[in-house]
Amino acid sequence: MGNPPLIVGLLINGAAYAAIFVVVALLMRYFAGVAVWRVLVVATLFVAAGLYVVFALRAGEGTTWIVIEAVGVAVFGGMGVVGLFGRMWWIVAGWALHPLWDVGLHYLGPGRPFVPETHTIACLSFDLLVAAYVAIAIGVGRLRGRRSSRGRVA
Repeated sequence: MGNPPLIVGLLINGAAYAAIFVVVALLMRYFAGVAVWRVLVVATLFVAAGLYVVFALRAGEGTTWIVIEAVGVAVFGGMGVVGLFGRMWWIVAGWALHPLWDVGLHYLGPGRPFVPETHTIACLSFDLLVAAYVAIAIGVGRLRGRRSSRGRVA
């Protein structure tokens, strides 16, 4: 299922892209505010899940796979939307659980033939680092005492 040096390189690649994303998200939060930052983090979660629909379509997979991938978009995107309007921990959960979709279904499971290995492995580190970043952002917000009008961390 891939050689260890390649896997390590792909994990580093995912971490590098996550670092770029975090810098962009930090700048967005600083210059545009928390609401725009939340939308960015959730929209990116939709994109991360939606890429699998694109992979299935490009490979000419049947309706069953398209529906399975659309369910993934609904589940992870739905978690993001709940976090967008409610507790941000749902966003963290969406990002933290997405690697199960990446690796479980598309690297180890039956979705392997139509999703590039380079994508699934890099997404493992990307997703987990983004989840950690959002969790840290929530914690920093709590430490600073920032709360929205609904009593949630802003």
